[in-house]
Amino acid sequence: MATPSLRDVPGISGRVLVVDDNKVIRQLIRVNLELEGFEVVTAADGAECLDIVHRVQPDVITLDVVMPRLDGLRTAARLRSDARTRGIRIAIVSACTQLEVERGVAAGVDAFLGKPFEPSDLVNMVRLLALGGPGASGGEGAPTEGQAAAAPGSG
Repeated sequence: MATPSLRDVPGISGRVLVVDDNKVIRQLIRVNLELEGFEVVTAADGAECLDIVHRVQPDVITLDVVMPRLDGLRTAARLRSDARTRGIRIAIVSACTQLEVERGVAAGVDAFLGKPFEPSDLVNMVRLLALGGPGASGGEGAPTEGQAAAAPGSG
């Protein structure tokens, strides 16, 4: 255990809600975060996320964009519109188009990580969000490394 657990930081549970319809991706994200000391709960789509978020009380939620029942962008918007979940950090982990990034920023997404991603980038992004780092709720367009390719010289 080289890195101290986030659970040792006052006010931070170290809990992450991972939402993706692809079971393999959910497991990949789960394993990488658990190896770094996070407690991970998973959901298969946005509707399941909204069903369990109040019980789970995560510090961070990672959302895929394209999912059945309720996609990641609409899920983010609903989380932001609910006073009980408004302050939870939200990261989109998906192969996003520029339009989806813009819609995500408008919905209050804190960070973006493109698929495929390096596990270390995922862990660093989630850790920064959990600690209240860059991309504070509603932070104007702060895409992380994996998403930077979606917006170069837009126009």
